[in-house]
Amino acid sequence: MQAQANWEHRLLDLAGHHSHHPSIHPFFSHLRQDASLNKAYRQAAAITAAHSKSFHFASGLLPAKKRSAVRALYAFCRTVDDIVDETQSDKGRDKELNYWRGIVESGFAHPDDLVASAWADTLTRHHIPRHFALQLIDGVARDLSQWRYRTFDDLATYCYGVASTVGLMSMYIVGFKSQAAVPYAIKLGVALQMTNILRDVGEDYRNGRFYLPLDELVLYGLTESDVAEGRVTDNWRQFMKFQIKRTRQLYKESWAGVKMLEREGQLAIGAASSLYEGILKDIEEHDYDVFSRRASLNAWEKLASLPSIWLRIKSL
Repeated sequence: MQAQANWEHRLLDLAGHHSHHPSIHPFFSHLRQDASLNKAYRQAAAITAAHSKSFHFASGLLPAKKRSAVRALYAFCRTVDDIVDETQSDKGRDKELNYWRGIVESGFAHPDDLVASAWADTLTRHHIPRHFALQLIDGVARDLSQWRYRTFDDLATYCYGVASTVGLMSMYIVGFKSQAAVPYAIKLGVALQMTNILRDVGEDYRNGRFYLPLDELVLYGLTESDVAEGRVTDNWRQFMKFQIKRTRQLYKESWAGVKMLEREGQLAIGAASSLYEGILKDIEEHDYDVFSRRASLNAWEKLASLPSIWLRIKSL
């Protein structure tokens, strides 16, 4: 890995160190065949399919049990995110977020709460450090108090909370060979979240959120009013070219981490990385207009990319 920037050191400190070895096998749960738990995992899969076609597609490349677990992780993340976005009162929001913190800390959920049941089972079964799940809740909740980011370093910390933590938890599900994989997972999380940010600039701004580094906007002669009005100018194009170039570099630097995962998880994570990186190309091909359309890859493009992704993994 290349020399680390200041933000990388900060994110590694946030990840910390964990004592258990990643090769510990998942717990066998006698509840696995329980009808209510199976129903819970099916609900998590339905939420994943409804909200993220790319994540659903990539997770489909995992073996069945790990696929179910990764989708339970996604459903947990989606549910917490919806609490922040959709709960109207501060009191109600705090109560719901604390409810999820309690599930993380105890590893227990009532069977009637399907998403919580699937997540609590996944959390315990795969020895996922509670630290990461609590950081994700705090990261998502950050949207309630911070709406602007002065520098990319500041923004990277936000990306860690809402995305790198997901990658770190996913590692414990798919399996990884050593703690050396951690920096790569962190970097991939930042790349994935930056792709989300660049794709959703217009939608986020309409929802009162603005994730672009303010100092870099100024550097390219832009203001928030340019974003508010959705103007695709030469300055905007140059700004987006810079953002995309840096994000592509993050994908490139994170790729070596795929080799550090257990073999049966490599294609799924490699696909998630490559498919999301493909969104950047779609943005470019539509003249950096992220105001009037949402960049995406269709199902055929995703399927067609798999052979090259597999070959790239084999070459590691």
